[in-house]
Amino acid sequence: MLSISLRHLRALLACILALTLCVQPAMAQSILRDAETEAFFEEISAPLIRAAGLDPANVDIVLINDRSINAFVAGGQIVYIHSGLIEAAKTANEVQGVIAHELGHIEGGHVIRYSDGASAAGGISIATLILAAAAIAAGAGEAGMGIMAAGQQAALGKFLAFSRAQEGTADASGARYLSAAGITGKGSINFFKTLQNYEFRLGIPQEDSYGRTHPLSGERISVLEDTYSKDPAWNKPLNQKWEDDFKRIKAKLTGFLADPKATMRDYPEKDKSVPARYARAYAWHKGAYPQKALEESSSLVAAAPNDPYFLELHGQILLESGKPAEAVQPLRKAVELTGNQPLIAAIFGHALIATEDKSNLDEAATVLKAAVTKDNQNPFAWYQLGVVYEQKGDTARAALASAERYLMEGAPQFALPNAQTAMAGLQEYTPDWIRAQDISMVAEAQLAQLKKRRR
Repeated sequence: MLSISLRHLRALLACILALTLCVQPAMAQSILRDAETEAFFEEISAPLIRAAGLDPANVDIVLINDRSINAFVAGGQIVYIHSGLIEAAKTANEVQGVIAHELGHIEGGHVIRYSDGASAAGGISIATLILAAAAIAAGAGEAGMGIMAAGQQAALGKFLAFSRAQEGTADASGARYLSAAGITGKGSINFFKTLQNYEFRLGIPQEDSYGRTHPLSGERISVLEDTYSKDPAWNKPLNQKWEDDFKRIKAKLTGFLADPKATMRDYPEKDKSVPARYARAYAWHKGAYPQKALEESSSLVAAAPNDPYFLELHGQILLESGKPAEAVQPLRKAVELTGNQPLIAAIFGHALIATEDKSNLDEAATVLKAAVTKDNQNPFAWYQLGVVYEQKGDTARAALASAERYLMEGAPQFALPNAQTAMAGLQEYTPDWIRAQDISMVAEAQLAQLKKRRR
């Protein structure tokens, strides 16, 4: 009987732990960073963010390399969108519907309040555990196991009901933001219909959402369709620029992530549209056909010589095809046209270094320092800046740049010695020395925490 109680105790504790952990998002996926995509997300989300009473400067939309159809928030003011959601969406308006919903979670503080739902569920489980233990101790092993099973089900049901309520609130909030921004909710409805089709394919029963974290898509459609159809923006036409931009974003994402054969199937060579040429340029480059990739990117630049993202692509293909000197001009122009966009500037800095022309090092240093000042969460830019410092003989600042990069990449074991090297070579109490000291202390604390976890 003791072994039975311990086994079920472990199961119940595992259930409670699962309820707590399920609210923590999986952050192991890689983040996809692209200047054009980030500018697109910023543009289409800004009116919704303002409608939610938030500041667009403080909210980030981050793309994750994951082909599942999902989006989530994880604390702070960041909306994470899976690449699979972009693949599944048909319009920018559909993506706006998803963003509006996720902003509802941010405004409602739902990530913080998940602990309330987990605590309520845990309370039921702990109370059940006490009753079950008493029954088992009294010799009623089967009764104790029954109490435990019922308690687990009640705890799970309590948490799921809490989660569904939050999803319903976020749906209503998202509808309110779209309305305030004067944006139709048709895209939101259409995307839920896409999700419903997936539910049909998976054979998910449509009559009861009891055992789910989210309401069924059919339930959400019924509620939202009634709300949206009464809104003045319901029949408002879509923003054509956003829709055209979305086609480009979707095409370049396909070309970058998908198998080149699949890209060629979806965007055959007879298709001469901008999105098709965009997708094929990435696919040819990925498939190691540099000449074909350059033909596609050259045609895009010829059609729109002042499009910074076409110039960026063309320059990147040249650079990665072993032609850094030729890549400098289009990349320099792309940086100028975007006002020193840091992701593009990092590639430009890399091209300047890759020419192996020492006269380009000063410009590379200027460009890369500006890039990390605007966006210090770019390991690639820090790496390139370290290369510049190393080639200029500034070992201390090369080590500081490496320390920044390693700390950002979650490698404190490499960040610490580089920070210490930087401190040894820099004048005390200068801004760079203080920054190296800060990195050293953070890295030491992280290493101590890792050591404690391994015990």
